[in-house]
Amino acid sequence: MKNDTQKKVRITDTTLRDAHQSLWATRMRTDDILQIAETIDGAGYYSLECWGGATFDVCMRFLRENPWERLRQIKAVCKKTPLQMLLRGQNILGYKHYPDDIVERFVALACENGMNIFRVFDALNDPRNLEKAIASVKKYGGHAQGTISYTTSPVHTVESYVKLAKEQESMGIDSLAIKDMAGILTPGAARELVGALVKALPEMPIQIHSHMTSGMAAAMYLAAVESGAGCVDCAISTMSSFSSQPPCESIVAILESEGYTTGLDQAKLAEINAYFQKLKKTRQPASTAKVEPVDAGVLVHAIPGGMISNLRSQLAQQGALDRLPEVLAELPKTRADMGYPPLVTPTSQIVGVQSVLNVLSGKRYSMVTDETKHYAAGYYGRTPAPIEKKLAKKLQGGLKPITCRPADLLKPGLAAAAREIPPKLIQGEEDILSYCLFPEVALGYFKWRAQPDDAKDPIPADVEMQKVESAATPAPAIDAETAKFAEIGKAFAALMAACGGTKVDLTSVKIQGTTAQENTTSTPAEKPAAAAQPTGTPVVAPLNGTFYRSAGPGKPEMAKDGDAVKSGAPVCIVEAMKLFNPIKATASGKITFLAQHGAAVTKGETLAVIA
Repeated sequence: MKNDTQKKVRITDTTLRDAHQSLWATRMRTDDILQIAETIDGAGYYSLECWGGATFDVCMRFLRENPWERLRQIKAVCKKTPLQMLLRGQNILGYKHYPDDIVERFVALACENGMNIFRVFDALNDPRNLEKAIASVKKYGGHAQGTISYTTSPVHTVESYVKLAKEQESMGIDSLAIKDMAGILTPGAARELVGALVKALPEMPIQIHSHMTSGMAAAMYLAAVESGAGCVDCAISTMSSFSSQPPCESIVAILESEGYTTGLDQAKLAEINAYFQKLKKTRQPASTAKVEPVDAGVLVHAIPGGMISNLRSQLAQQGALDRLPEVLAELPKTRADMGYPPLVTPTSQIVGVQSVLNVLSGKRYSMVTDETKHYAAGYYGRTPAPIEKKLAKKLQGGLKPITCRPADLLKPGLAAAAREIPPKLIQGEEDILSYCLFPEVALGYFKWRAQPDDAKDPIPADVEMQKVESAATPAPAIDAETAKFAEIGKAFAALMAACGGTKVDLTSVKIQGTTAQENTTSTPAEKPAAAAQPTGTPVVAPLNGTFYRSAGPGKPEMAKDGDAVKSGAPVCIVEAMKLFNPIKATASGKITFLAQHGAAVTKGETLAVIA
């Protein structure tokens, strides 16, 4: 259907946030962004999505960067184009609800540091979880974009989505986004939904967000625009498709062929694309480089783009990447059990990790994360469909279910958080907010930042890259002559040792990248006696992750050395896949811990013994 009125369709660029979160496990550095930011700012985009989502956590955890400084530096360069972020409503950028005072202050500081447009969503489409964030954005002068987290299920209908949109309109939103995080919105369904929204809210600007996971998003965008949507999300072509957004250049061509205008500078788009093509060689993880361009399975499992790459990464960390097909088969069953939540952070993480645990443990729901317990008890909001009563009770694990707005139960948290951080580590109020969202991660980053440059541990993302490069570099082959002289050397060393001469340890001698194993009659050096390990029933790590004795900084240890514990009682935590997994006592008795608080542990490692 040709548009003869030259209507302008606006385009939001997602390259600096969602695109690299979907394709590069969020590993783009601030310096990477700043080198091309001025060109992007001049390309004619409606807005630049550059903050929020997983970028905040990853900046501190893996890149050792200050996410607030990233925002300030981008704003200093991008003076023409509004900056946009993804805000998880009452979850802000984390995986749980935060008190109202933290939500409001976070939004206020984001506005102060340069953020313009806030796309506010709730993973359960519970409007109660949007109220405070939207009100705060309006209060501090930002553009509040409401959101429909799109999914399909027996309980998700066009009528229910229109009702949700009207509820957000009453909160004062400036525009509305349809967030198709899994790429499952078909062109026909888009026409029906956008058409209904335009009819019900004729003055409300509508924006469409999708992923190319299923291959449908480009066709769906055109259908949505023809039905009244005025803005779409795209990524520069080399950072597009797969589980990212549709390619900007292609969408521009499609829209212009139908008589629409976008106002984008094609020459600048080409320059931007060339830059990211070059950067891709050093930033794209090897695991995502082998992903199929289209995953039709998403039409069944409905996993959003960023979650797919995270699932691969998380399973690889557990040494279980080969079990991905089992997890993808389990996920729709777990989602149905849990009331058909849309799979968007944090519910995608909660349902995804629970599915992983259901597969790896060998018995469904034998391991339940703290987040799953709170979800089932209503602490994330109303589930779209009720959870079956018997299963809900099992998942809740003794937690008392609630029906009120979850944040109503939370005490103000800013002042308490500020007291928990050593003053010498705080460089600004923004640090307190970072700590509120990710206490352990933020403290680790603050301590790293405070070290002299020559005393700092390597940046985790750099270590990741070096491991990949080392694994990809084969050891040089040993030629026949070198091998011959190596054997002569070992024989000579053995002869010297037999005659009472100096013993030579050849076990660590490197010959062109290969360790030469000692094959002599010399007496091996005596090893120091190993320290005696406490005996008892072991408590082992069920997953690779980080070991904690307490539920968070400033909180008491779940059990102390020598405490009498009861079988089945939680005694410690292993944080894996960004969620906290309570580890229960395997017997009754006195517990002795072997693992150190904050240490990395591997699956099967003994964390403690109970005697």
